[in-house]
Amino acid sequence: MPVRIAGVILPEKRLEVALTYVYGIGCSRASRILGEIKLDRNKRPKELTEQEIAILRECIEKNFRVEGELRREVMGSIKHLKEIGTWRGTRHIRRLPVHGRTKTNSRTVRGNVRKTMGSGRKASAEKT
Repeated sequence: MPVRIAGVILPEKRLEVALTYVYGIGCSRASRILGEIKLDRNKRPKELTEQEIAILRECIEKNFRVEGELRREVMGSIKHLKEIGTWRGTRHIRRLPVHGRTKTNSRTVRGNVRKTMGSGRKASAEKT
């Protein structure tokens, strides 16, 4: 029987990896959760007993915001940035990169436009 946690069916991988399929749980948080409730990291979800599943589900739902609740919070934060007109909000509106090197990282959004002549072009096959 598949194991469902926070509305996500866990894949048949090691428990530490399978927990990362839940939005809001990464590698470090997954290992911390398993250490807290003293479950073997190398077990597979199908090997868990009903009691272990209940403990795991309760620990995650009680201590962390995951899946729908976290997605709503993130979307709300982005919406707030857009409404108050911050720089980050306008980058979100235009679907451009918000962080980092925006000259090169936005190429895919802009349709791979190259600003200088010859940059990124392949060498011509014949001499003139």
